[in-house]
Amino acid sequence: METVPIQMPDGSTVPVRLLPATGAHRHPVTPDAPRPVVVMVPGLGVPGGYYELFARRLADRGFDVAIGELRGNGDSRPKPSATSTYGYHELVSVDFPAIFEVVRDRFPASTPYLLGHSMGGQFAVMYASRIRGRLGGLILIASGTPYFRGYRGVFGPGILFGTAAAAATANLAGFWPGDRITVGGFGRQSKVLISDWARLARTGRFTPVGADIDYEERITRLKLPVLSITVAGDELTPNGSAEHLLAKMPDAELTTWHQPERLGHNGWIQDPDSTIDRIEKWLRDR
Repeated sequence: METVPIQMPDGSTVPVRLLPATGAHRHPVTPDAPRPVVVMVPGLGVPGGYYELFARRLADRGFDVAIGELRGNGDSRPKPSATSTYGYHELVSVDFPAIFEVVRDRFPASTPYLLGHSMGGQFAVMYASRIRGRLGGLILIASGTPYFRGYRGVFGPGILFGTAAAAATANLAGFWPGDRITVGGFGRQSKVLISDWARLARTGRFTPVGADIDYEERITRLKLPVLSITVAGDELTPNGSAEHLLAKMPDAELTTWHQPERLGHNGWIQDPDSTIDRIEKWLRDR
Protein backbone atom coordinates (compact mmCIF):
# COMPACT_ATOMS: atom_id res chain seq x y z
CA MET A 1 0.00 0.00 0.00
CA GLU A 2 1.25 3.44 -0.97
CA THR A 3 0.38 6.54 1.08
CA VAL A 4 0.47 10.03 -0.43
CA PRO A 5 0.16 13.04 1.94
CA ILE A 6 -1.60 16.11 0.61
CA GLN A 7 -1.62 19.54 2.21
CA MET A 8 -4.75 21.64 2.54
CA PRO A 9 -4.84 25.47 2.50
CA ASP A 10 -5.09 25.66 6.30
CA GLY A 11 -1.87 23.65 6.64
CA SER A 12 -3.59 20.36 7.48
CA THR A 13 -2.03 17.20 6.05
CA VAL A 14 -4.40 14.51 4.77
CA PRO A 15 -3.12 11.08 3.68
CA VAL A 16 -4.50 9.14 0.70
CA ARG A 17 -3.91 5.37 0.74
CA LEU A 18 -3.57 3.69 -2.68
CA LEU A 19 -3.95 -0.02 -3.45
CA PRO A 20 -3.61 -1.26 -7.04
CA ALA A 21 -5.65 -4.31 -7.97
CA THR A 22 -4.00 -7.59 -6.96
CA GLY A 23 -6.61 -10.01 -8.28
CA ALA A 24 -7.54 -10.66 -11.90
CA HIS A 25 -10.17 -8.43 -13.41
CA ARG A 26 -12.88 -10.74 -14.72
CA HIS A 27 -13.63 -8.68 -17.82
CA PRO A 28 -11.11 -7.37 -20.38
CA VAL A 29 -9.91 -3.88 -19.49
CA THR A 30 -10.32 -1.72 -22.59
CA PRO A 31 -10.71 2.02 -23.27
CA ASP A 32 -14.46 1.43 -23.47
CA ALA A 33 -14.50 -0.72 -20.31
CA PRO A 34 -11.74 0.53 -18.00
CA ARG A 35 -10.98 -0.93 -14.59
CA PRO A 36 -12.94 0.78 -11.78
CA VAL A 37 -11.04 2.51 -9.00
CA VAL A 38 -13.08 2.59 -5.81
CA VAL A 39 -12.41 5.76 -3.82
CA MET A 40 -13.46 5.27 -0.20
CA VAL A 41 -14.53 8.10 2.12
CA PRO A 42 -14.73 7.29 5.86
CA GLY A 43 -17.55 8.00 8.25
CA LEU A 44 -17.23 10.70 10.89
CA GLY A 45 -14.52 9.85 13.38
CA VAL A 46 -13.55 6.57 11.64
CA PRO A 47 -9.83 6.47 10.71
CA GLY A 48 -9.04 5.74 7.07
CA GLY A 49 -6.74 2.93 8.19
CA TYR A 50 -9.73 1.06 9.61
CA TYR A 51 -10.90 0.35 6.05
CA GLU A 52 -7.66 -1.31 4.91
CA LEU A 53 -8.96 -4.89 5.20
CA PHE A 54 -12.04 -3.96 3.18
CA ALA A 55 -9.86 -2.22 0.59
CA ARG A 56 -7.54 -5.22 0.28
CA ARG A 57 -10.50 -7.53 -0.30
CA LEU A 58 -11.70 -5.22 -3.08
CA ALA A 59 -8.21 -5.22 -4.61
CA ASP A 60 -8.26 -9.03 -4.48
CA ARG A 61 -11.37 -8.90 -6.69
CA GLY A 62 -9.51 -6.93 -9.36
CA PHE A 63 -10.36 -3.35 -8.42
CA ASP A 64 -7.98 -0.45 -7.82
CA VAL A 65 -8.75 1.21 -4.47
CA ALA A 66 -8.01 4.52 -2.78
CA ILE A 67 -8.89 5.49 0.79
CA GLY A 68 -9.27 9.17 1.54
CA GLU A 69 -9.12 10.61 5.05
CA LEU A 70 -11.44 13.26 6.42
CA ARG A 71 -9.53 16.34 7.49
CA GLY A 72 -8.78 16.18 11.20
CA ASN A 73 -9.55 12.45 11.47
CA GLY A 74 -7.37 9.35 11.60
CA ASP A 75 -3.82 10.08 10.43
CA SER A 76 -4.66 13.63 9.32
CA ARG A 77 -2.77 16.32 11.24
CA PRO A 78 -3.25 18.51 13.15
CA LYS A 79 -6.32 17.54 15.15
CA PRO A 80 -9.20 20.05 15.06
CA SER A 81 -8.93 23.03 17.36
CA ALA A 82 -10.64 26.37 17.91
CA THR A 83 -8.90 27.66 14.76
CA SER A 84 -10.52 24.96 12.56
CA THR A 85 -13.25 26.47 10.41
CA TYR A 86 -13.91 23.81 7.77
CA GLY A 87 -17.25 22.13 7.28
CA TYR A 88 -19.19 20.14 4.70
CA HIS A 89 -18.62 22.65 1.89
CA GLU A 90 -14.87 23.02 2.30
CA LEU A 91 -14.36 19.26 2.49
CA VAL A 92 -16.17 18.60 -0.80
CA SER A 93 -14.92 21.70 -2.64
CA VAL A 94 -11.26 21.66 -1.48
CA ASP A 95 -10.31 18.27 0.02
CA PHE A 96 -12.12 15.99 -2.42
CA PRO A 97 -10.62 17.58 -5.56
CA ALA A 98 -7.16 17.20 -4.00
CA ILE A 99 -7.82 13.54 -3.17
CA PHE A 100 -9.09 12.84 -6.67
CA GLU A 101 -6.05 14.51 -8.22
CA VAL A 102 -3.89 11.92 -6.42
CA VAL A 103 -6.22 9.12 -7.57
CA ARG A 104 -6.12 10.27 -11.20
CA ASP A 105 -2.31 10.52 -11.15
CA ARG A 106 -1.95 6.99 -9.74
CA PHE A 107 -4.74 5.30 -11.72
CA PRO A 108 -5.09 7.41 -14.90
CA ALA A 109 -6.85 4.69 -16.91
CA SER A 110 -9.39 3.77 -14.21
CA THR A 111 -12.96 5.04 -13.85
CA PRO A 112 -13.59 6.39 -10.31
CA TYR A 113 -16.49 5.12 -8.22
CA LEU A 114 -16.95 6.99 -4.96
CA LEU A 115 -17.79 4.86 -1.91
CA GLY A 116 -19.01 6.80 1.11
CA HIS A 117 -19.67 5.38 4.57
CA SER A 118 -22.13 7.18 6.85
CA MET A 119 -21.34 10.94 6.71
CA GLY A 120 -18.84 10.10 3.98
CA GLY A 121 -21.82 9.18 1.80
CA GLN A 122 -23.31 12.62 2.37
CA PHE A 123 -20.05 14.16 1.19
CA ALA A 124 -19.98 11.78 -1.79
CA VAL A 125 -23.40 12.96 -2.96
CA MET A 126 -22.42 16.60 -2.53
CA TYR A 127 -19.16 16.12 -4.43
CA ALA A 128 -20.95 14.30 -7.26
CA SER A 129 -23.31 17.27 -7.57
CA ARG A 130 -20.33 19.60 -8.04
CA ILE A 131 -18.42 17.72 -10.74
CA ARG A 132 -21.30 16.79 -13.08
CA GLY A 133 -20.72 13.33 -14.46
CA ARG A 134 -17.03 12.64 -13.90
CA LEU A 135 -17.77 9.62 -11.70
CA GLY A 136 -18.77 6.13 -12.75
CA GLY A 137 -21.20 6.02 -9.84
CA LEU A 138 -21.74 6.23 -6.08
CA ILE A 139 -21.71 3.46 -3.48
CA LEU A 140 -23.37 4.50 -0.21
CA ILE A 141 -22.96 2.14 2.75
CA ALA A 142 -24.80 2.72 6.04
CA SER A 143 -25.32 6.24 4.72
CA GLY A 144 -28.30 8.56 4.81
CA THR A 145 -29.07 11.94 6.29
CA PRO A 146 -29.44 12.62 10.02
CA TYR A 147 -32.81 14.34 9.34
CA PHE A 148 -34.75 13.61 12.49
CA ARG A 149 -37.98 12.70 10.68
CA GLY A 150 -36.20 9.71 9.12
CA TYR A 151 -35.97 8.04 12.54
CA ARG A 152 -38.75 6.18 14.34
CA GLY A 153 -39.97 6.64 17.89
CA VAL A 154 -37.66 8.27 20.39
CA PHE A 155 -34.71 8.15 18.00
CA GLY A 156 -36.01 11.14 15.98
CA PRO A 157 -36.11 13.60 18.90
CA GLY A 158 -32.86 12.08 20.17
CA ILE A 159 -31.09 12.87 16.88
CA LEU A 160 -32.60 16.38 16.77
CA PHE A 161 -31.65 17.37 20.29
CA GLY A 162 -28.39 15.41 20.32
CA THR A 163 -26.99 17.13 17.23
CA ALA A 164 -28.19 20.53 18.48
CA ALA A 165 -26.45 19.96 21.80
CA ALA A 166 -23.28 18.87 20.00
CA ALA A 167 -23.31 22.04 17.89
CA ALA A 168 -23.85 24.22 20.97
CA THR A 169 -21.02 22.47 22.79
CA ALA A 170 -18.70 22.83 19.79
CA ASN A 171 -19.45 26.55 19.49
CA LEU A 172 -18.82 27.05 23.19
CA ALA A 173 -15.59 25.01 23.30
CA GLY A 174 -14.36 26.12 19.86
CA PHE A 175 -14.42 22.51 18.57
CA TRP A 176 -16.32 19.30 19.24
CA PRO A 177 -14.42 17.41 21.99
CA GLY A 178 -15.51 13.98 20.83
CA ASP A 179 -12.16 12.45 21.72
CA ARG A 180 -13.13 12.88 25.39
CA ILE A 181 -16.40 10.97 24.98
CA THR A 182 -15.92 7.21 25.15
CA VAL A 183 -19.16 6.11 23.45
CA GLY A 184 -20.35 7.65 20.19
CA GLY A 185 -18.14 10.71 20.45
CA PHE A 186 -17.10 10.67 16.75
CA GLY A 187 -13.67 12.06 17.62
CA ARG A 188 -12.56 15.67 17.88
CA GLN A 189 -14.18 17.72 15.08
CA SER A 190 -14.38 21.21 13.63
CA LYS A 191 -17.21 23.29 15.08
CA VAL A 192 -18.35 24.23 11.55
CA LEU A 193 -18.60 20.58 10.53
CA ILE A 194 -20.73 19.79 13.58
CA SER A 195 -22.89 22.85 12.92
CA ASP A 196 -23.51 21.71 9.32
CA TRP A 197 -24.41 18.23 10.60
CA ALA A 198 -26.86 19.63 13.15
CA ARG A 199 -28.49 21.87 10.51
CA LEU A 200 -28.97 18.88 8.21
CA ALA A 201 -30.53 16.95 11.11
CA ARG A 202 -32.93 19.83 11.83
CA THR A 203 -33.91 20.86 8.29
CA GLY A 204 -33.18 17.80 6.14
CA ARG A 205 -31.42 20.06 3.62
CA PHE A 206 -27.79 20.44 2.52
CA THR A 207 -27.16 24.13 3.28
CA PRO A 208 -23.59 24.15 4.62
CA VAL A 209 -21.71 27.22 5.79
CA GLY A 210 -19.95 29.00 2.90
CA ALA A 211 -21.77 27.12 0.11
CA ASP A 212 -21.07 28.55 -3.34
CA ILE A 213 -23.82 26.52 -5.07
CA ASP A 214 -27.34 25.36 -4.25
CA TYR A 215 -26.47 21.79 -3.27
CA GLU A 216 -30.08 20.71 -2.98
CA GLU A 217 -30.86 21.82 -6.55
CA ARG A 218 -27.65 20.32 -7.95
CA ILE A 219 -28.26 16.99 -6.23
CA THR A 220 -31.67 16.66 -7.88
CA ARG A 221 -29.90 16.73 -11.28
CA LEU A 222 -27.74 13.68 -10.60
CA LYS A 223 -28.30 10.90 -13.14
CA LEU A 224 -25.42 8.58 -12.28
CA PRO A 225 -25.71 4.98 -10.98
CA VAL A 226 -26.06 4.74 -7.20
CA LEU A 227 -25.82 1.63 -5.03
CA SER A 228 -27.22 2.15 -1.52
CA ILE A 229 -26.53 -0.53 1.10
CA THR A 230 -28.31 -0.50 4.44
CA VAL A 231 -27.26 -2.87 7.22
CA ALA A 232 -29.30 -4.86 9.74
CA GLY A 233 -28.71 -3.67 13.28
CA ASP A 234 -27.69 -0.15 12.19
CA GLU A 235 -29.45 2.30 14.51
CA LEU A 236 -27.44 5.28 13.27
CA THR A 237 -28.65 4.88 9.66
CA PRO A 238 -32.04 3.17 9.63
CA ASN A 239 -33.92 2.69 6.36
CA GLY A 240 -35.74 6.03 6.74
CA SER A 241 -32.44 7.89 6.93
CA ALA A 242 -31.08 6.21 3.80
CA GLU A 243 -34.36 6.72 1.93
CA HIS A 244 -34.30 10.44 2.69
CA LEU A 245 -30.88 10.78 1.06
CA LEU A 246 -31.92 8.73 -2.00
CA ALA A 247 -35.11 10.77 -2.41
CA LYS A 248 -32.95 13.80 -3.15
CA MET A 249 -31.74 12.08 -6.37
CA PRO A 250 -34.96 11.31 -8.30
CA ASP A 251 -33.20 10.90 -11.67
CA ALA A 252 -30.32 8.71 -10.47
CA GLU A 253 -30.14 5.03 -11.45
CA LEU A 254 -30.80 3.63 -7.97
CA THR A 255 -30.01 0.12 -6.74
CA THR A 256 -30.66 -0.77 -3.10
CA TRP A 257 -29.65 -3.77 -1.01
CA HIS A 258 -30.23 -4.51 2.66
CA GLN A 259 -27.41 -6.45 4.32
CA PRO A 260 -29.32 -9.06 6.37
CA GLU A 261 -26.43 -9.87 8.71
CA ARG A 262 -26.67 -7.79 11.88
CA LEU A 263 -23.34 -6.09 11.34
CA GLY A 264 -24.48 -2.66 12.51
CA HIS A 265 -23.10 0.69 11.42
CA ASN A 266 -19.42 -0.33 11.25
CA GLY A 267 -19.27 -4.13 11.50
CA TRP A 268 -19.34 -4.69 7.72
CA ILE A 269 -15.91 -3.06 7.46
CA GLN A 270 -14.17 -5.91 9.32
CA ASP A 271 -16.61 -8.60 8.13
CA PRO A 272 -16.70 -7.54 4.48
CA ASP A 273 -17.21 -10.55 2.22
CA SER A 274 -20.99 -10.48 1.64
CA THR A 275 -20.97 -6.69 1.21
CA ILE A 276 -18.09 -6.90 -1.27
CA ASP A 277 -19.93 -9.65 -3.16
CA ARG A 278 -22.81 -7.22 -3.73
CA ILE A 279 -20.52 -4.33 -4.67
CA GLU A 280 -18.58 -6.52 -7.10
CA LYS A 281 -21.77 -7.66 -8.85
CA TRP A 282 -22.98 -4.06 -9.15
CA LEU A 283 -19.65 -2.85 -10.54
CA ARG A 284 -19.47 -5.73 -13.04
CA ASP A 285 -22.95 -4.81 -14.32
CA ARG A 286 -21.97 -1.23 -15.22
